[in-house]
Amino acid sequence: MNRHIPFAQLHNFRDLGGYQAEDGSTVRRGRLFRSDSLSKLEGADWDRFLSLGIRTVVDLRYPWEIEAKGRVPAHPSLAYHNQSIEHRPYDQSALAPDVAPGPYLAARYAEVAKDGTKEIRETLELIATAGEGPVVFHCASGKDRTGLVAALILSLLGVPERTIVEDFTLTGLATARLVADWRAANPDRELTWPGYGQAPAEVMTLFLADLNSRYGSIQSYVTQILGLDTTFISALRANLLEPAAPLTFRRATEADIPTLVRLRDEAANWQLSQGIDQWKPGQLTEPHFRTRLAEGEVWLAILNEPNAPDEQQVAGAWELWWDDPAAWGLQPPTAAYIHRLMTDRRVAPPGTGRHLLAEAERRITATGRTLARLDCLAGNPRLREYYQAAGYTVVGEQAAKDSGLGNPYAVTLLEKRLH
Repeated sequence: MNRHIPFAQLHNFRDLGGYQAEDGSTVRRGRLFRSDSLSKLEGADWDRFLSLGIRTVVDLRYPWEIEAKGRVPAHPSLAYHNQSIEHRPYDQSALAPDVAPGPYLAARYAEVAKDGTKEIRETLELIATAGEGPVVFHCASGKDRTGLVAALILSLLGVPERTIVEDFTLTGLATARLVADWRAANPDRELTWPGYGQAPAEVMTLFLADLNSRYGSIQSYVTQILGLDTTFISALRANLLEPAAPLTFRRATEADIPTLVRLRDEAANWQLSQGIDQWKPGQLTEPHFRTRLAEGEVWLAILNEPNAPDEQQVAGAWELWWDDPAAWGLQPPTAAYIHRLMTDRRVAPPGTGRHLLAEAERRITATGRTLARLDCLAGNPRLREYYQAAGYTVVGEQAAKDSGLGNPYAVTLLEKRLH
């Protein structure tokens, strides 16, 4: 995925908008940008930059870098702030070829998180209180110092870690141009480190793991070490998150059965298009859902259009079972089992699947049961990670689940304790 906004001289300018938070909200587009050095702006690039309406620039470089390379051009519409978050300079271009980028850069990021608490705190405050005007923060390459700040912000906004890591790695699309810039600026030097300008996932993965290990969580680092309270986090989220589209929920009835068949067939076709061999179109017909209505519960998620309250569309559905011996064997009545979590990908807003899970969990709690259980195809690690991110824990494997359709398959068993 290429999120870069094209400039002639800037190579790593990106909009952080559009990422989905775990609660279904979305980071607002056009409100927060990350970049390499804005001192390169001139001509058509400068005009394009101004057209974005940016009002606040946070420069994360050392003062001596700014003195040597310049800063963003002054303009009446721009408030400029220098927050040098790094306190221990190092030269990546001169590193030995055998230095592994992941552990080395993750250790440098940990130093920045430890040394630069004042500047990081003030940077986050500037972003949280910027109001309606868009903000851009940057360093030299838009990778390390910028990547650290982006990771903290996205984490506080509730964006999943895997997405934060993916955002970090997007600098890789700019690596060749960043290296070319370095060679042009240093014609008499040799670039000895092959990791220069690269952003492997391992760097951010190790850094986030270190923060969580040292401080308990990213939020604990922000509140306990940076000294920013939950009021700040609320302000940041209010400024940068777009709420999820409104959903309501109701029990399905006999009249909804054709819709349920359609949802299931469309989900099966999508799975096949993604190389997932589990559901098959036409496999579950009206008698299946009629049985589920009689023996358990089937629920629908309804999308309500804010500007047209009478217009309602089915955004998703799920089944709730009171036992599931095929996957779990005979169990005491302490759990309910979530099956066939389906969304209509044409109309469902971001985060609908997570909202369906949360509503199913509320329904389970209302019945007095304390565990939500589900299973997923053992060969689908991405789906397993999705459920784990929603608070589910892997508790076992079923090597040959027989769902009565003539094709036993291995599943991973997951459960979540409800409070």
